[in-house]
Amino acid sequence: MSAPAMPATTRRTLHYFWLVTRSHFGLFAGLVVSTLAYVALLSYANPYLMSMVVDQVSANPVAADEVFAAFGPFALALVAVNVLGQAASKLQDYCMYRLQIAASYDLATMSFDALCNQSMSFHSNRFGGTLVSQTSKFMSAYQLILETLSFPFLPVLCSVVFTCAALIPRVPVYVAVLMVLLVVYACVSYYMYKRILGLNEKAASAQNQLSGELSDSVANILAVKTYGREDYERALFDEANRCVVERDNRRMRASLARGIVTACIAVVIMSAVTVFIIGGNAWYGITPGTLVLMFTYTYTVTNQFNFINNGLQKMNRAFGDASGMTQVLDEPRLVADLPGAPDLRVSNGEIDFRDIGFWYTDGSATTRVFEDFNLHIAPGERVGLVGMSGAGKTTLTKLLLRLSDIQEGSILVDGQDIARCTQQSLRRQIAYVPQESLLFHRTIAENIAYGRPNATPEEIREAARLANALEFIERLPEGFDTITGERGVKLSGGQRQRVSIARALLADCPVLVLDEATSALDSESEQLVQDALSTLMRGRTCIVVAHRLSTVASLDRIVVLDDGRIVEDGPHSELVAQGGEYANLWERQTGAYLE
Repeated sequence: MSAPAMPATTRRTLHYFWLVTRSHFGLFAGLVVSTLAYVALLSYANPYLMSMVVDQVSANPVAADEVFAAFGPFALALVAVNVLGQAASKLQDYCMYRLQIAASYDLATMSFDALCNQSMSFHSNRFGGTLVSQTSKFMSAYQLILETLSFPFLPVLCSVVFTCAALIPRVPVYVAVLMVLLVVYACVSYYMYKRILGLNEKAASAQNQLSGELSDSVANILAVKTYGREDYERALFDEANRCVVERDNRRMRASLARGIVTACIAVVIMSAVTVFIIGGNAWYGITPGTLVLMFTYTYTVTNQFNFINNGLQKMNRAFGDASGMTQVLDEPRLVADLPGAPDLRVSNGEIDFRDIGFWYTDGSATTRVFEDFNLHIAPGERVGLVGMSGAGKTTLTKLLLRLSDIQEGSILVDGQDIARCTQQSLRRQIAYVPQESLLFHRTIAENIAYGRPNATPEEIREAARLANALEFIERLPEGFDTITGERGVKLSGGQRQRVSIARALLADCPVLVLDEATSALDSESEQLVQDALSTLMRGRTCIVVAHRLSTVASLDRIVVLDDGRIVEDGPHSELVAQGGEYANLWERQTGAYLE
């Protein structure tokens, strides 16, 4: 039965780790050379010199007054070997630490860039906590592999080379037998190691799922408590936890089986050296020093091979832990910039959706949202998007922001195809205020200045004033230096929304997108936010998504969507007078009688 092939994920993990290592190749080379040097000097040169001393003592007894003359050179050589060996050991420590620090930075950056540059569809289908866990494990896996390479794999290689070099001239038959046994040992270990790789990936996947369940429950702890669903969430967590235990047990049993098999081979190797040592002098005339050397070297190399079991277990765990982020890095980017794409330049804010075709794909199911969709928005025009849920309002704004890419047609801003421009330059021209405020666990000032980090304190304060946020900010004990908490939990909904509006005001973008920006607010907060939004919309091209029609009634134009199609388009008064879909929606919300 042939050994299973190395999983593709493991090969890709090695690819990414090598990319990082290659960029710090000097440190890596220093690590390899220093490791080989200290093993050669401390583990092999020392016993070799001692075997020469033993042979000289056995052959010619030395008088007391001749000790230093006869053995002085050996003593000096031993001191030199140990000094150089210890220096090599410290150099190895230095190279290891420096390489781990540098590589961790590169891997963290690589992971962060991959996550930030993925589409919203990617993030919508994954736990945020799982992605954080995968990033941490990816970095730790590299460090573990590096440590395992330094011990035991490089020492094992060094052991085999020096054992052969020292013993072949003296006992070639013994070396031949030893090498055959070590090859059998290595082949069995590698075969069983590759069989366990798949178990490690499954165990790591279960750990990531457990992290995701924990993150999901903690992030929504208010819903858990207010609905009394602690037992239900605990059951979900317990199910994921039991999966971790089951897969860890399978990995443990496979690792123990491998350890037992390789331990038996190690016993056979030591039995062989015992036979040679017992009869070596009588059968082959082997000198006492060589016998000591045979035992010391064989014991050392066998112990090093025993450590390989532990090393392979660490490698298994490292590749399993790294598999999650490796798959993320290999995930194709659904939204990507074209090579050499220019920045978007916006002066007027004219927007054109031309013959748009867009659909979602979830597995084998395809959901078409737009087909041959066309919409023109003039510079500085304020346009409301209304319609029933699922009509495509929010999707249209996400397509404008390139959070997803269209499959057909084009979207133009000031005559420039946004698919051919860089995503960052596009989004820096559009201020986006969603229904749920997007605040960081930072100060209020930092949150307001997020879209314009070089803003002065005076500019931040003025943006807060225009957003009707200054009054409540100044009442806080630390004012603008108040930490908002994760997702802004320390502030009320209306306060969070006004901070978001202040951010949009300070960014001063020519295009503004409001996605249900007032739907979750109480009446008083809504009035304050509405006043702030009126200030924000002045002189900008605005797209306003709303279910609450009072939000859009004063806009220049209202577009009514139904199943991805425009069914009505015009000012509020005209649409009400037409008695169509918009008029029906208006009547249901206001209870008004149409004249």
